[in-house]
Amino acid sequence: MSMQSLQWGEQVFDTLPILQVFPLTKHVEVCHFIIGTLQLMSREQKAVEGARKAFLTGRSKPLEHRIGQLRNLQRLLVERKEEIAEAIKKDLYKSEAGTQLYETLGLEAEIILTVKKLAEWAAPRPVEKNLMTISDTVYIQPEPLGVVLIIGAWNYPWAVTLQPLIGAIAAGNAAVVKPSEVCVHTSKVMEDLLPLYIDKELYPVVTGGVSETQELLRQRFDHVFYTGNSVVGKLVMEAAAKHLTPVTLELGGKSPCFIDKNCDIPVACRRITWGKYSNCGQTCIAPDYILCESSIQDRVLEEIKKSIKAFYTEDPKTCPDYGRIINQRHFKRIMAMTDDCTIAIGGENDESACYIAPTVLTDVKGSSKVMQEEIFGPLLPILTVRGVDEAISFINKGEKPLALYIFSPDDKVIKKVIAETSSGGVLANDCLVHYSVSALPFGGVGNSGMGSYHGKFSFDNLSHLRACLIKKLTMEGINDMRYPPHTAKKLGWARFFIVKNPDLGWIGRMVLLAIVTVVAAVVLQRYLQ
Repeated sequence: MSMQSLQWGEQVFDTLPILQVFPLTKHVEVCHFIIGTLQLMSREQKAVEGARKAFLTGRSKPLEHRIGQLRNLQRLLVERKEEIAEAIKKDLYKSEAGTQLYETLGLEAEIILTVKKLAEWAAPRPVEKNLMTISDTVYIQPEPLGVVLIIGAWNYPWAVTLQPLIGAIAAGNAAVVKPSEVCVHTSKVMEDLLPLYIDKELYPVVTGGVSETQELLRQRFDHVFYTGNSVVGKLVMEAAAKHLTPVTLELGGKSPCFIDKNCDIPVACRRITWGKYSNCGQTCIAPDYILCESSIQDRVLEEIKKSIKAFYTEDPKTCPDYGRIINQRHFKRIMAMTDDCTIAIGGENDESACYIAPTVLTDVKGSSKVMQEEIFGPLLPILTVRGVDEAISFINKGEKPLALYIFSPDDKVIKKVIAETSSGGVLANDCLVHYSVSALPFGGVGNSGMGSYHGKFSFDNLSHLRACLIKKLTMEGINDMRYPPHTAKKLGWARFFIVKNPDLGWIGRMVLLAIVTVVAAVVLQRYLQ
């Protein structure tokens, strides 16, 4: 029962003395009111408390259970791919092939990797010892955090909601899944299908809008994982702070893309066009704007125009592989960004269909509307700079982005940009694909987020890495140096054991262990009195 319900109940019971002045029928009515009040619990509270109750049974912890749930999740993705694709088609106008390519194939690969590696990830992790602990057992033991809240996003509703769920299940947690209400059809499919494949008590799905999310955030969790924008991210972090709950915030920002004048411009522009206009630009790591020298701007425009035509035909509106803006509110927000720039390519739009053509903007300044926030749509501004140094300076004036892209054949240029900037991730000579590498942590820095996930990083992020040291009740003589009364001789021995910590290798440690044992048994007992 929640504290809120108890407090309400206390207020009601405070009024019990007045019952004597009412007839029996009134007694019954008041008692019904009391019972109803004490049972008052929101759908969100019930989901959270049910998940915690299920977690406390311990059934989420055995590796066999985790692996079974993960395999069930993979079956869902395979067996229900038509229903998944149909819902996403209604929400974002993605094709079935696009849904598999950008949503479910990566999830399948993540599950396969996790199942394969889970025993290794969950095993005790031996650590290097010092002289004081050379005969002890010292290791890190990953353990579940408890109940995790996963708040998904609408742009890749399956990928960014289930990817952290995979990590939560693998780590042995319970998880409350909150899909984005903006993707109405996908949210409903997720609510219907997940309970059919995975434990509905350990992993309940809670749908709804702002009020439901706010109610969830009032509950106590052991970790909150949020994907979305920085404005809401701050509210999530503020709510979590009331319970001292750690958070992972996967946010976004304006991811810059620098094109070196000496690079292969046709190939660079082809890859940038793909990275920018996939999912109609509604990708948190999409190239947000281009920085290049004015001498190559016209050629960049020409090559991007060619790539748009090659990918989406002369009329992208009729192309099944080109998406739509999620709703009219975002349509209006995006179109307002074009007011003080020149539309060099595209610009066609249809508000009733939430359609905006792949668009490139020129005559863009740092003060332009399109440069004041993450675009999250199919607009690609080009800003001209005098070279890599000015590009770096411009990037560093803004918030740290989630991704940074460099197109150059020169390793020195690439390394210079990496060394002199900061971002969640950096990718040279391509776009987006670092997201697919499970061996790389995916996450932001500063305003673009905190915490990371994918592969083992998801497992570690949603685990408590517990420090464990197990000693025996023997070799007590070596401990005399730490016991009062403290003397110069004891301090000298303490200095040797604490400060002198040579890397002796495996054989050296075995020899040293033997020496320490002898010293502890013979010398220290005699001279440390």
